[in-house]
Amino acid sequence: MTSHTPAAPVRFGLLGTGPWAQRVHGPALAAHPGTELVGVWGRRPEAAGELAKELSTQAYDDVDALIADVDAIAVALPPDIQAPLAVRAARAGRHLLLDKPVATTVDGARELAEAASEVASVVFFTLRFSAAAAPWIDEQTGRDDWYTGRVDWIGSIYAPDAQSPSADSPWRRERGALWDVGPHALSVLLPVFGDVSEVTGLRGQLDTVHLALRHASGATSTTTLSLTAPEQASAVTAELRGAHGITELPEVWGDGPLASYGTAIDALLEAVRTGEPHPCDVRFGARVTEILAQAEAALR
Repeated sequence: MTSHTPAAPVRFGLLGTGPWAQRVHGPALAAHPGTELVGVWGRRPEAAGELAKELSTQAYDDVDALIADVDAIAVALPPDIQAPLAVRAARAGRHLLLDKPVATTVDGARELAEAASEVASVVFFTLRFSAAAAPWIDEQTGRDDWYTGRVDWIGSIYAPDAQSPSADSPWRRERGALWDVGPHALSVLLPVFGDVSEVTGLRGQLDTVHLALRHASGATSTTTLSLTAPEQASAVTAELRGAHGITELPEVWGDGPLASYGTAIDALLEAVRTGEPHPCDVRFGARVTEILAQAEAALR
């Protein structure tokens, strides 16, 4: 990857107009001192126009025209729409700020990783950029005597009385917790325990899944994932055990997703400046997709 020291703010295009783009991606990109939000593209032109007006930028009808006008793209789209657009942007030499999972097919993820080999990239795994969780993950990654651990992401966006804007997401409803919150769990387990060599799984109620993972380090881990749990049962927890004792994930959200996304923008700008790959780059994102596909096969 070639380094690039920008003399001016990095020009971004935003792809997507849904709740996440409205609440997080767009406002963070518009407010960040190191970025210029050049424009917004969406699958619904009227939504792109409305969001562009809110963000004091312009709407684009042609995604390739937006890609041509910027240095980097940020994507807030379903993964299998994100992946081919990100490939087009990377092949045009544009840096990438993507959401997880980068794709839900192994071929799509590998094509993207190959296309992005010459640009800077960051995938927004929320916990890895949270002011509360990220330092804890970094601290645990520096130890080599882990025995076992677990990360459970038990959500309730599809519980009967839930009021989550994500509940209207067709891809989440179709792919379930494995693909929506499974990437978050793996983003903690992989840096701490190492790559996964074996996956087994068991289906629970509705979209709930339980995975057991064997890591290259010899440690094992488990994760329980759900989007359909009762609200009173929902929580994000992590516990790691090793020769030095037991440690638990602190308060997860820190200052909230807007601040975390701002940190992800910082990370991409640093990768652009130095040419050094970020640990949460597209190649890491592709590996997460490979493991989730392996888990999906095991669950069948």
